[in-house]
Amino acid sequence: MLTDIEIANTVELNKIKQIAKTSGIPVEEIMNYGKYIAKVPVDLINENNLKQSNLILVTAITPTKAGIGKTTVSIGISLGLNKIGKKSSVALREPSLGPCFGMKGGAAGGGYSQVLPMENINLHFTGDFHAVTSAHNMITALLDNYLYQNRGNNEKNLKEILWKRVLDVNDRSLRKVITGLGSPTNGIPTETGFDITPASEIMAILCLAENLDDLKHRIGEIILGIDYNNQPFKVKQLGIEGAITVLLKDTIHPNIVQTTENTPAFVHGGPFANIAHGCNSIVATKIAMTFSDYVVTEAGFGADLGAEKFYNIKCRIGNIKPSLTVIVATLQGLKLHGGAKQDSLKQPNPEAISKGLENLDQHIENIHSFGQTTVVALNKYDFDMENEINIIRKHCNNKNIPFAVNNSFQQGGNGAVELAKLIVETIENNPSKPLKYTYEATDDVRTKIEKITTRIYRASNVQFSDRAEKMLKYITENNIDNYPVCIAKTQYSFSTDPKMIGVAKNFKIKINDIVINNGAQFIVAIAGEIMRMPGLPKIPNAANINIINGRIEGLS
Repeated sequence: MLTDIEIANTVELNKIKQIAKTSGIPVEEIMNYGKYIAKVPVDLINENNLKQSNLILVTAITPTKAGIGKTTVSIGISLGLNKIGKKSSVALREPSLGPCFGMKGGAAGGGYSQVLPMENINLHFTGDFHAVTSAHNMITALLDNYLYQNRGNNEKNLKEILWKRVLDVNDRSLRKVITGLGSPTNGIPTETGFDITPASEIMAILCLAENLDDLKHRIGEIILGIDYNNQPFKVKQLGIEGAITVLLKDTIHPNIVQTTENTPAFVHGGPFANIAHGCNSIVATKIAMTFSDYVVTEAGFGADLGAEKFYNIKCRIGNIKPSLTVIVATLQGLKLHGGAKQDSLKQPNPEAISKGLENLDQHIENIHSFGQTTVVALNKYDFDMENEINIIRKHCNNKNIPFAVNNSFQQGGNGAVELAKLIVETIENNPSKPLKYTYEATDDVRTKIEKITTRIYRASNVQFSDRAEKMLKYITENNIDNYPVCIAKTQYSFSTDPKMIGVAKNFKIKINDIVINNGAQFIVAIAGEIMRMPGLPKIPNAANINIINGRIEGLS
């Protein structure tokens, strides 16, 4: 079979104006970035249209290093829906250069189920990530200058700096750095560090803001540090929220591209789900729902991370709700959760699959706790055996859970027709109930964390470090307990130990730190040893990427 980029190069793309016209988007309104990419103004969102559109969330079992293919399935469902005559689009996050050149590769789907032009999307695209990086670091530079110009003046100085720097790379050497060394004119020596751009609060703000004015307001509310009166020091106290918004003025508008079958795809924003809230922007989802009867979107990593945050944060803030949630599983993933070894996944192992289904079941139970109707989709690989697929099919049938196979990687939309028909039938006959959140907005932050960790992860109890206790007290004193909670933890387990695969039992969770994302208006609880700046593997994906005779190879 051809590689992802070879398949992408075989597709004859339509001009983006034609994609917009087919979608019903006024062509004169879009902002072109070349022939095949454009931005759609946020003011085209029609709240009345949203009520008529069916939002489909795609999530997954706990991910493994064998991969799940959630983006491929999301695109495939949209292709399948269009194949059966439904007006559908897909709304996805933008890829990060860090994983693209690191371990995971790109995030534009795969095989015959991709969003295109994939090389542009996986690289610089419309510059959204660069704009977020520039805006974040511009704040840092202006803050450093403020502290330098007011050094020695405790009335204007800070006793604790909370704001760091970001880059869209995987670079472990930048996790902790010291700036301002050398001559006193080089600034004040400060211990700081870098996060990856998807972990920036500005990325979270971009994905939650309603419009440019809301974006500016939220940027102004970002807490940069604590002053000597123990009060939060915000961006607006520097008077620069307008300047930072100028850097992001085009970034707020969602990007429109197309699939391998020339249907619309809205790709915008890119927070990770293990360190942030893991969803594409609210405005991109709403633009898609404005112009489509069925919109497929995804949430990062497994349902315990991405889906939980999608419901409790994105849906709560954006006032949206899915009609149905799809949980993606693979035979390889289930085998790993059932105890199989990594090098034996292509071999028959019905016992490991049966054991691994415990992981699927816990995710299904969690999704049901939100009032969501669930469909299970098996993402099929070419070496998967029908008798092993039937183990999952029978298991789901016994639990009265709709099940279908997705083969869009190899067959495009035709490989997702069965799944698409099942989704439409399920929505028509048994749509999701109104969302039931894991916690109430009026719960304090401690209670919210405890409810997520015990109800979704099934931890036996939660412990808080001294630092976390200090931040909980600070949150209560500053009357921001009403914010939703985003837990940052490993994606590989329900616990904070990535080695506890399958269904972790009898474990405790320790909250090591709590970060106030005051502009994004949610609280980040850091559980276990989670890195906000990833490192590179021994052989990075960059080793596979090349350009020969002007054509890119190895990008996936």
